[in-house]
Amino acid sequence: MVLLEIVLPAFLIFLSGYLVQKKFQVSIRSISVISLYIMLPALSFHTFFTIKLNMQILYAAAVSLLLMFALMVIARIVSRLLRYDAAGESSMMLVTVFMNSGNYGAPIVLFAFGRPGFEFAVLIMVFHLILMSIFGVYLASRGKQSASTSFKNILKMPSVYAMVLGLLLQTLHVEMPDSFLQAFDLVGQASVPTVMILLGMQLAELTLKDFDWKAIWLGTAIRLVISPLLTWGICLLFPLQSLLQNVLILTAAMPSAVTVLMYAIEFDAKPQFVSSTTFVSTVVSFFSIAMVVFFLR
Repeated sequence: MVLLEIVLPAFLIFLSGYLVQKKFQVSIRSISVISLYIMLPALSFHTFFTIKLNMQILYAAAVSLLLMFALMVIARIVSRLLRYDAAGESSMMLVTVFMNSGNYGAPIVLFAFGRPGFEFAVLIMVFHLILMSIFGVYLASRGKQSASTSFKNILKMPSVYAMVLGLLLQTLHVEMPDSFLQAFDLVGQASVPTVMILLGMQLAELTLKDFDWKAIWLGTAIRLVISPLLTWGICLLFPLQSLLQNVLILTAAMPSAVTVLMYAIEFDAKPQFVSSTTFVSTVVSFFSIAMVVFFLR
């Protein structure tokens, strides 16, 4: 019942975007640009300026990095078997490597493990935000552009600079007026529902015949099944606290990150496939996450 209370509001937000797009045919890319270049940088700055990182996150960061590279290898093998081009391979990596650990994963961790687990989930979310700001942009743009151009695209993303600035000001113990922080927080918090609405709008542009079901189910299986199993194996390499290990495994079982849809739209990395797989993995995760929580508890 609690899982239903967490997941159902998300689907209602997706539905609102779907209905608006069906009725008004809004420019998806225009909204994506606003979210990518204004809202997400504000969220990045506020997050890295206010959240206090600690040593506990080092193990989590190592596990997350190893998991990311392992999933990249798996996604590449699957893409080769499906004979995908570079854009197809990039889109498969986007939906399998990056999980929705923030607005979806953190509340579920709170439900499963309480406030101590939630604190770990927030730290993991922060690190995943870094990975998506760097590797997500690179993967999305490399499908149709050179490696050097893809790297330059990372440098063009304001969220990267906002992240660095936030960390720098926090390290230097710079005080900021509450009114400024509230402004960043207000704009940043708008990014989460905006991206979820974008997903619904993107889905409104598709028909069932556009769905590459074979690739969608493969991507969903990697994201929801292979990812938590890999994380469990990787965690055995580190002397992790049991709670932190459980949070990492549960976070790895989350569906595809909605944020990467913005990158897919911005760099034309098969946004139809990214949006459809994100949606399907989110639907299926309602059942798969319940199973993961059952085994971890």
